Amino acid sequence: MILITGAAGYIGSHCAIHFLEKGNELVIFDNLENGHIETINELKKIGKVSFIKGDLRNKEEINNVFKTFKIEAVIHFAGYIQVEESVKDPSKYYRNNIIGTLNLLDSMVENGVKKIVFSSTCAIYGEPKYTPLDENHPKNPLNPYGRTKLMIENILDDYDRAYGIKSIKLRYFNVAGADSRLRIGEWHEPETHLIPNIIKSVFEKDRVFKIYGTDYDTFDGTCIRDYVNVEDMAKAHLRAYLYLKEKSESNIFNIGTAKGNSVKEVFEMVEHVTGKEIKVEMNPRRAGDAAILYADTKKAKNELGWQGEKDLETSIKTAYLWEKSKH
Repeated sequence: MILITGAAGYIGSHCAIHFLEKGNELVIFDNLENGHIETINELKKIGKVSFIKGDLRNKEEINNVFKTFKIEAVIHFAGYIQVEESVKDPSKYYRNNIIGTLNLLDSMVENGVKKIVFSSTCAIYGEPKYTPLDENHPKNPLNPYGRTKLMIENILDDYDRAYGIKSIKLRYFNVAGADSRLRIGEWHEPETHLIPNIIKSVFEKDRVFKIYGTDYDTFDGTCIRDYVNVEDMAKAHLRAYLYLKEKSESNIFNIGTAKGNSVKEVFEMVEHVTGKEIKVEMNPRRAGDAAILYADTKKAKNELGWQGEKDLETSIKTAYLWEKSKH
């Protein structure tokens, strides 16, 4: 069985669907703080899922999972992810992301589980020295969220050397879209991600979409990001798991599309897909945001056998249809 932490959340749940559809049995461990029991119920319709409500900050709770189930590998999503919040409340991020992961890893060591796929982030790179960013780019995260992810990467390397735990670190760029069959989608409360926030403004008559920062050193003054489809992202996790099974060695891969889109371009694509005009309000930059981030994905293609296939328009269409289904 495969243990997925945080599979009641956005990316974890889409990954769970892909694993289930490939015939894997899953144990899902989630405290439902940012995930939803409705999502777990949808996953149970697709395949064999055992759900344990628990918190990684409680070592006994996660250790009991390994005592109860025969876990072969771990896919680790659980963690706080909001950049702005991490700047305002770093203690919350260090205590949750670092201590939770240490409890998970120590339980793996105690129970002889040697494989983990970790959700890392392009935020570990900080302000780019060059683009596209490859895996060897200098790492200088601009915010506590990114620093927690980089610390965990270093911890995983140490646990490999000391205890033989093999890890694949997937450095995500921006994830977008929803399940193409609309069984699940992006559902955060509050929603902080760009694409679902623009889409929400389509359905809420008085809602104004806010652009943060129009003075970045980019072609149109707004941030440029690499938007990778969430179903493509799920496939990357399966490939990472299979890589660990086949090669039993640690590695790091960027997961993106190898091209960037500006905030204004994303905004225009949402208007194109929805056929709706959206009210916009310009705001100052947010703390901790880099101007340009997009991936060099050659390593993932060559060594992991993965590349993103779905374009930005597809991601926005599925995200829109998912949001529409809730109204």
